[in-house]
Amino acid sequence: MSNRRAGQPLSFSAVLEGLKAAGEDTRLRLVAVLAEAELTVSDLTDILGQSQPRISRHLKLLAEAGLVERHREASWVFYRRASEGEGGGIVTQLLDLLDRDDPVLAGDRARLDAVRAARAAAAQSYFAAHARQWDEIRRLHVPEAAVEAAMRQALGGAPIRSLLDLGTGTGRMLELFAGDIERGMGIDLSPDMLGVARNNLEQAGVRNCLLRQSDIYAVPAPRDAFDAVIVHQVLHYLDDGGRALREAARVLRPGGRLLVVDFAPHALEFLREAHAHRHLGFPRETVEGWLADAGLDLVSFRTLTPAGGPGEGLTVSLWLARDPRVLMAGADLVDREIA
Repeated sequence: MSNRRAGQPLSFSAVLEGLKAAGEDTRLRLVAVLAEAELTVSDLTDILGQSQPRISRHLKLLAEAGLVERHREASWVFYRRASEGEGGGIVTQLLDLLDRDDPVLAGDRARLDAVRAARAAAAQSYFAAHARQWDEIRRLHVPEAAVEAAMRQALGGAPIRSLLDLGTGTGRMLELFAGDIERGMGIDLSPDMLGVARNNLEQAGVRNCLLRQSDIYAVPAPRDAFDAVIVHQVLHYLDDGGRALREAARVLRPGGRLLVVDFAPHALEFLREAHAHRHLGFPRETVEGWLADAGLDLVSFRTLTPAGGPGEGLTVSLWLARDPRVLMAGADLVDREIA
């Protein structure tokens, strides 16, 4: 499905099918509430107060008309408003016509807030159970603020329309860059971590990023889909870091950039035993070899050392690489549909 910019005309058949699909009170309410958040059928039954079979039937009709999108996350299926293509254009115009203060829509949003509160409680419970482990690791290296500032500096040289965060974890990278991009995607294999990320992004008011459950070696996106890819503190968990970077390179557009952040080599064996780290950091040449094998050119390398100096904690390394392909002069980047 191709992207369309606001104000572009839509085909007669798309408008007709879209209006037929949305022209029913429950379906119009579904379109409105799915513009606020990604939700499951169970969430929507609570919000609209209708049976699961009824909600599912309406969602099927909306999906067939291209007004909503669906994706599976473990045993759950999430729905969201269409944001691209002709269906996305119709949804945008329908939402512009609606009065947000209408009592029906306001009531749905109030019940959505209750669903979000329950989701937030579950996410915080999971986060609290693991916070001690993460805090233990954070104390070993330079402050997160310094790492994030270095990342923003590394990616600050060119605009980013589309960003992919591989192994998104808590969704922090998407939150950090949300204001600088048009759209973002975060993928993670853990449904629990995606629950934490989804709550964090909602709490931060981030609307231009979506989350997907996926293996890092099989990104659910076509070739040449993203202007930038971030792999932040992920490689040390993986069996095959080179394979992950090749997959990251696959979805980079010509001239796109890949930012890798991980630890320099260290001897803190307890991280392998207690925190499932498969690798105790990486030499500079190892990651640069992987980047070269992925067909990328190294742009810069930087290290951030703890206040006590090397040997007193974990040194953080940052590699910035670029896809060497060059777009034709004057060529316009066309967004690709992301599953």
